Amino acid sequence: MTKNRIQLIDGLRGIAVVLMVIHHFLYDLVYFIGAPKWLFSNPVFDVLHFIFAGLFILLSGISSRFSKSNLKRGLKLAVVAILLSAVTYLINMPILFGILHLLAVCMLFYGLTHRLWEKCNGIWFPVLCVILTAITAWATENIAVSSNRLWILGWPHEGFISFDYFPLLPWIFIFLLGTWVGGIIRENKMPDWFYTATMPVFPAIGRNSLIIYIVHQPLLYVLTMLIKMLT
Repeated sequence: MTKNRIQLIDGLRGIAVVLMVIHHFLYDLVYFIGAPKWLFSNPVFDVLHFIFAGLFILLSGISSRFSKSNLKRGLKLAVVAILLSAVTYLINMPILFGILHLLAVCMLFYGLTHRLWEKCNGIWFPVLCVILTAITAWATENIAVSSNRLWILGWPHEGFISFDYFPLLPWIFIFLLGTWVGGIIRENKMPDWFYTATMPVFPAIGRNSLIIYIVHQPLLYVLTMLIKMLT
């Protein structure tokens, strides 16, 4: 086991990353070479997409309870996210507020307010997070807001395009739920097996999730173009 790390957390993150890569590869097959749309968009994958994205965000919240500086961590990720936006804009596939942007903002927000959330250790807090997640998810889907300034919150305006889009609502509450779970883990309140369990491959993937996120899409694009040439 890697020193000072819980392999189960890294492993779950690794699983989420692998599912994300598969999801993006299916998208590339549909978008670039005309594969059947059901390959990417169908009831099963539509649900799984939110499950593994939510898992990734939850795990980021958990990790925030173990970080020495969430502000530094958030600033570094914000720089990467801004660079990603610049590159994707140049290739006409803009990502204005994707999952990296969301996590950067959440880390910075938590870094500035962590003393408040660390006091929220009662069972009421996760219940509140779940309720607020459900309410804001419904609100952003069903309540129209005529403003060009609320796309970060979850109300994109007409003409808004982002090839990866994770607004603050409802996802920030999943992140905050993760910080609560992280507090439980840090206080050694989980079963012993949680801290000692091991698994192959996936923990290593989870520890390198940011690098994989940055490089996987260009590699998938090359692979997709090779498939297009061969077929």
